[in-house]
Amino acid sequence: MAVNDDCKLKFLELKAKRNHRFIIFKIEEKAQEVIVEKLGSPGETYEDFTKSLPANECRYAVFDHDFTTDENCQKSKIVFFAWSPDTSRVRSKMLYASSKDKFKRQLDGIQVELQATDPSEMSFDIVKARAL
Repeated sequence: MAVNDDCKLKFLELKAKRNHRFIIFKIEEKAQEVIVEKLGSPGETYEDFTKSLPANECRYAVFDHDFTTDENCQKSKIVFFAWSPDTSRVRSKMLYASSKDKFKRQLDGIQVELQATDPSEMSFDIVKARAL
């Protein structure tokens, strides 16, 4: 599975320049390549991010999660999502599952990983708990 250079470039922009709140990646099956499907602007919320994920198709995504610790420190962690809804095609689930680790290695700087098959598995509270 190839990874389009744009994926790495946009991830670096999110990590270093904070130009994006989130990035949704899609596997282009015909080309056997991971591409950028959607970029979230810095002003978008976690709710905007979850609404951007398709209900019946697998995706990879990264979200720049800002939070305040118990010690009142501002922090940010990059969360990687492997979105694989139960309603997606079996072939698609297998393709995303088998390509995930290779793709994730291309994105240097991911601090938290979350796999979800249902929106309830990626609620904001779960993301917050995993980031702390």
